[in-house]
Amino acid sequence: MIFFFPFNQKTGNFGKYLCYFITMVNKTILLSTAYLPPIDYFRWLVPGNDYLIEAHETYAKQSYRNRCYIYSANGKLPLIIPVIKVNGSQTKTKDIAISYREKWQKNHWRAITSAYNSSPFFLYYQDNFKSFYQQNIPLLMDFNQMLLNKVLEMIGITATIRFTESYIKTPTNLIDQRAVFDPKRENSFSYKPYIQVFSNKSGFIPGLSIIDLLFNLGPETRSYLTTTEEK
Repeated sequence: MIFFFPFNQKTGNFGKYLCYFITMVNKTILLSTAYLPPIDYFRWLVPGNDYLIEAHETYAKQSYRNRCYIYSANGKLPLIIPVIKVNGSQTKTKDIAISYREKWQKNHWRAITSAYNSSPFFLYYQDNFKSFYQQNIPLLMDFNQMLLNKVLEMIGITATIRFTESYIKTPTNLIDQRAVFDPKRENSFSYKPYIQVFSNKSGFIPGLSIIDLLFNLGPETRSYLTTTEEK
């Protein structure tokens, strides 16, 4: 598999792309599960390699595992899935259940619609997402994975994704990205600003959920992901 990346004479970024290419080819990437993951997450998925999703870790709270961020009229907005730790603080991610006591599905879909209804590609993609907010999927990992598979399909990325069969404490021959994606950490890539629905009001907000990119750029999403630069 060969990837072509543009060379920017002003910034000399070819070396960064070349290093990224060498790192990614024929490597298995170890990731955490994530709800409508941030754009950074998909930067690792673009090459279409083999991927492992960590299923046997002790569930980490306040992470992308059950939350994403979108651009609302009032700025950056978190959407959080309420969860049930069936085994208390020792619950493994694979066993985390989704709570349906709250009407979070209705609230999330309403927030997404309000934020992106006027974006160029919302009408085109909305049906791909709406059904996920009309069914009760018991486990968080299953819900996340079903959404991820649909998003990959829309972007045009083919990837082999499996769940770990046990906790991988010390990865070997893997690129471990489990701790990289954290809402409290700075974005790991630099992004060229693209037009967002409320950017005229509040400016460009980088590193949001992948749906921000899809609804605003549509078919250009994959191309955009290949032209971001690692910091």
